[in-house]
Order: sequence, then C-alpha cells, then structure tokens
Amino acid sequence: MKNAEASEEKARLYLALKAIPHGRLCSYGRLAELAGFPGRARWVGRTLSQLPKDTSLPWFRVVNSAGKISFPKDSPGYQRQLEKLIEEGSAEESGRLFWSLCKWPE
Repeated sequence: MKNAEASEEKARLYLALKAIPHGRLCSYGRLAELAGFPGRARWVGRTLSQLPKDTSLPWFRVVNSAGKISFPKDSPGYQRQLEKLIEEGSAEESGRLFWSLCKWPE
C-alpha cells in the first residue's frame, strides 16, 4: 500500500473515531464499517495501538465485539482505558462496561 493511500485510510478512520460521542462505546468492527472498511476490525485495532500516548483521539471508546476492553486485565493499557471510560460514565470501577446502554451507533 502506498504511503498516501495509507494516510488517507488512517484519516478516514480518525474522522470516524472522532465521531463517537462522549460516554458512548463502539466496537472495532463497527468503527471499521463507519470508516468505510468493513471486515477490517483487526486493522482498526492495530492502527489505534500505534497512536501516540498523548493523542487527543478518543481511542478508549473502542472495545471488542463483546463490549469488553481488549487489553489484558492486569495491563497498564487496561487500567488507562478503564479510567477514561469511568470518567465518561460508560464503565464502573469493577471493570463492567455499560455496553447495552452505551453502544454506538445503535
């Protein structure tokens, strides 16, 4: 894939990511569809994993298709994502996500 094409794809993904409202959750697969890349959930996950730690993009609003955080529970990534979701009201401290209430788009 050419660099310009890859950059364009990432730009489309980031626009779709920015569209996820505060306090809502979206799956990797659904985000791929919204960005125009159906069937590329793993690409979405890989691309989001390469974002800089200080990014302003709401990567933490993206979860797996079961409505769970994909990081291992004892990892720093899991804790960072859970903290952000708790702040937005889409998770509780036990780690439970409010998937059925916060799933976006419906």
